[in-house]
Amino acid sequence: MIVLSLERARVAVRAALCSVWDMLMASDRKSRLAEVNHWNELIAMRDRQRAEKRDAIQVVKEAELPLESNSQGLMRWYLHPSIKDTAISSYMFFQQEIPPGSRSGRLKFQGNQVMLILEGKGYTIIDGVKYPWKAGDVVSLPLRTDGIIVQHFNTDPEKTAKFIAAEPNWFECTSVDRGSGFEQLENAPEYKA
Repeated sequence: MIVLSLERARVAVRAALCSVWDMLMASDRKSRLAEVNHWNELIAMRDRQRAEKRDAIQVVKEAELPLESNSQGLMRWYLHPSIKDTAISSYMFFQQEIPPGSRSGRLKFQGNQVMLILEGKGYTIIDGVKYPWKAGDVVSLPLRTDGIIVQHFNTDPEKTAKFIAAEPNWFECTSVDRGSGFEQLENAPEYKA
């Protein structure tokens, strides 16, 4: 009986300490949040985003882009989440080259990408299904809940295949301006600047 009472007491003390800890943490978080005017933070974020785009590059020139060798192949990035000096950042846009008789890396991703074949001939395998293509064709990589597995092949033994691809940059698609502007047109009467 005494052992059971001691165990109940330990559980009760532990629960009380956890409850006090939770209240302290909530109080600390509330204090930290109260130190920031979050509305003004949105306005400041908007202003930073606008300043970044004010002198942004309007024309991205192929000659100014390095040919990157990565696990997916040979690529030139026109628009990418980490390239911050372009006028728009709501898309990822790249050019890929596949040497004669070679292939790209194999990739699993969400899909929702469109490719325009610029040069060459070959095929793309999407989830095990082969789709032949040639210069002038558009290949649509479908958006699927569980993603897709995709790989590109150049079937020409002498010529490089080249395509461009675009997909939404979900990292940057929505900014504070939300595509229509974000302006404070009138303050609430309770607000004191």
